[in-house]
Amino acid sequence: MKHAIKRLSPVPSDLDIAQAATPRPISDIAADLGLTDDDLIHYGKYKAKVHLDTLPKLADRPSGKYVDVTAITPTPLGEGKTTTSIGLVQGLGALGYKSIACIRQPSMGPTFGIKGGAAGGGYSQVIPMEDFNLHLTGDIHAITAAHNLVAAAIDARWYHEDRLNDERLAKVGLKRLNIDPYRTTWNRVTDTNDRALRNVIVGLGPEADGRPRQTGFDITVASEIMAILALVNGDDYKSALLDLRRRAGRTVIGNNKDGKPITLDDLEVAGAVTVMMKDALHPNLLQTLEGQPAFVHAGPFANIAHGNSSILADKLALKLGDYVVTESGFGADIGMEKFFDIKCRYSGLLPDCVVLVATIRALKMHGGGPRVVAGRPLDKAYTEENIPLLEAGMANLAAHIRNAKRFGIPVVVAVNKFPTDTDAEVEAVINGSIAAGAETAVMSNHWAEGGDGAIELAEAVVAACEKPSNFEFLYPLDLPIKTKIETIAREIYSAGEVIYEPQADKQIKSYEENGFGNLPICMAKTHLSISHDPALKNAPSGYTLTVREVRASVGAGFIYPILGEMRTMPGLGTKPVFMNIDIDEDGNVVGLS
Repeated sequence: MKHAIKRLSPVPSDLDIAQAATPRPISDIAADLGLTDDDLIHYGKYKAKVHLDTLPKLADRPSGKYVDVTAITPTPLGEGKTTTSIGLVQGLGALGYKSIACIRQPSMGPTFGIKGGAAGGGYSQVIPMEDFNLHLTGDIHAITAAHNLVAAAIDARWYHEDRLNDERLAKVGLKRLNIDPYRTTWNRVTDTNDRALRNVIVGLGPEADGRPRQTGFDITVASEIMAILALVNGDDYKSALLDLRRRAGRTVIGNNKDGKPITLDDLEVAGAVTVMMKDALHPNLLQTLEGQPAFVHAGPFANIAHGNSSILADKLALKLGDYVVTESGFGADIGMEKFFDIKCRYSGLLPDCVVLVATIRALKMHGGGPRVVAGRPLDKAYTEENIPLLEAGMANLAAHIRNAKRFGIPVVVAVNKFPTDTDAEVEAVINGSIAAGAETAVMSNHWAEGGDGAIELAEAVVAACEKPSNFEFLYPLDLPIKTKIETIAREIYSAGEVIYEPQADKQIKSYEENGFGNLPICMAKTHLSISHDPALKNAPSGYTLTVREVRASVGAGFIYPILGEMRTMPGLGTKPVFMNIDIDEDGNVVGLS
């Protein structure tokens, strides 16, 4: 059943559109999928979790088509992947298909910082928009609590081992872990942008308050527990819970003084972490503005982690719908590559199509346009027709099309239309996309027109999903860590040479000696360039890529080399978004955009 949406022009704010909508009860959304209230864990009238014990009931159903939405290298403003994902789901719904969105839950840090909401935009959104962007069903808070329990366990163990000898430790049933405080990699977390917490000293005060050491805070979505939630697999609740327990147990928090890894099982905290996360395993169900189902589950960082929503949500959706549209973080060089080489590798799910979102704004930036800065007005180069500038940036689009096709998957380019784009500019992108090897390219106006504006895109995706594909991973897991890094650097980033700083060399050697060498690679780099340098726009090639350090998320199941400086705790700008957020006299949320 499709919502009757009255569309206005000019398009109102995202929040105004969301609040003007009349959501259907989530039980009705679930019923459209063949689910009953027994399959749901309700969180009010308009949101619920779908219990994972629904999976065995669906085992004999055929799987739907699996579509990943990615993008060209974005401007700092983003190019509308989520809006396109929701618009595509609505467009498929308008064609009569049972279509489902699977997207990440946003952190409240960027929501209150500079980004604002992440539920889509215009007439292609997930609702309730306020719930989506704020607490939803509490999954991020569960991760915060579980992660900080581990941090407390680390400092408590170090404190007690420092004051007790081996005999007294043995009397209480403990063996000495010999934690090296200088090689402990587990920070604390909070779901707020707070630069003052990036580097802190803990344990100050009297002796009973702990041992002083330097540490820091990350934002919650950078927690390895978040990455674990997104990569847990299972065929029912019990098997998923046991997979969560195994991943938690092997998670490494640092090394002992002999250089050996210390795990959550060593700290005897993995069981408690699993218990704290047990309800978060069930995927959250919401709806689009036009009444299609939307799973919103997990939200790992797209640079130091793999930046994709959960495997469990995708598995459910593929058994419930004809088409499942998921979204990978940042550009195709980051999120799409990780979707294929990490998420699909662990899930066993094979994609049918890639939708590559392009904007004329971003292509002009890559063609040499003036700097794009969040919060500042766009230069007229971006709001007036300029075909030569646009065509100069088409190499970036071509590079991403080429990279997607390396995995053997058909590519559809979606030109996400902005009001200032001209017909001639759109036609230039469409022609350039097809020349670069895309199956097809279409203009999509879902932001202003909802599903009706994405019908041509939906038809192109349906056609592409019927094309033969020959999916293959970029590399086998049994290659040495450096070989896997260099394969991504050459094949996806077009680097000419990879060099390693001494710390990275030492870390790689340690991981291979400790048995972590067969994990996939999750490159941590800027999203503002295909390369590691945000200043290198368009399609750089032949440059030298430097690996600064290499870390391991053993519980989640990947190695992440760090290229350049990575912030895992954002800061607040001069005028953050939270200054606009309030309630009006009727108790409605205002200012959340």
